[in-house]
Amino acid sequence: MNWLVNALTSTIGRKVLMALSGLFLIIFLVVHLVGNLQLLKSDGGVAFNTYAKFMGHNPLIQTVSILNFAFILTHIFVSLFLTIRNRKARPQGYAYVNNSSTWSSRNMGILGTIILVFLVVHLVNFWGRMKLTDFGIGSYVEHDATQDYLDLYTTTKAAFQEWWLVVLYVVSMIALAFHLSHGFQSAFRTLGVNHPKYTPFLKGLGLAFSIIVPAGFAIIPVYMFLQG
Repeated sequence: MNWLVNALTSTIGRKVLMALSGLFLIIFLVVHLVGNLQLLKSDGGVAFNTYAKFMGHNPLIQTVSILNFAFILTHIFVSLFLTIRNRKARPQGYAYVNNSSTWSSRNMGILGTIILVFLVVHLVNFWGRMKLTDFGIGSYVEHDATQDYLDLYTTTKAAFQEWWLVVLYVVSMIALAFHLSHGFQSAFRTLGVNHPKYTPFLKGLGLAFSIIVPAGFAIIPVYMFLQG
């Protein structure tokens, strides 16, 4: 096992961990967005509450959820380690800005910090309240006397009547878009997928992904806020 530990704790190993955890989180974003778009249906929250109940009780989804948290923490801690190590190796910084690099690549630390703050607020407001309610600590609004699941649609709708929370979500999704615009292609490059035939396609796919997915997440709070 020593070879595996040595490989994962090397600089290349940590970059591979960053790439793999990032790609897992990219897939998670797609699944999460498809579910959250149920909030836009004009059915009083039935579709979203049904989706939330399935996600909250399916054993396979629960296992993936645990892995998701593990990958998020891995992504955060490895990125912090690499950032600190790079700053120690280059305490004075560059004397000039490398114009060949993008703004996103030069500011991944700032973008990641904004996304981390967003994650904490998001988990406290939604995931945390749901879990506390499961343990009888929190509170929620009953959806219907015939329904035995939490009315997370009403909880979400009430939360998105707070203008500051809507602004935070939109700003965070803009930061996520820039983060993905660099991270998507960078992950494949780290894993060795770098070929004149495929790289332009991956670059275009990454750009489209970094626009469409964050925009999909940002539309939800704005729409629910305007709906009142």
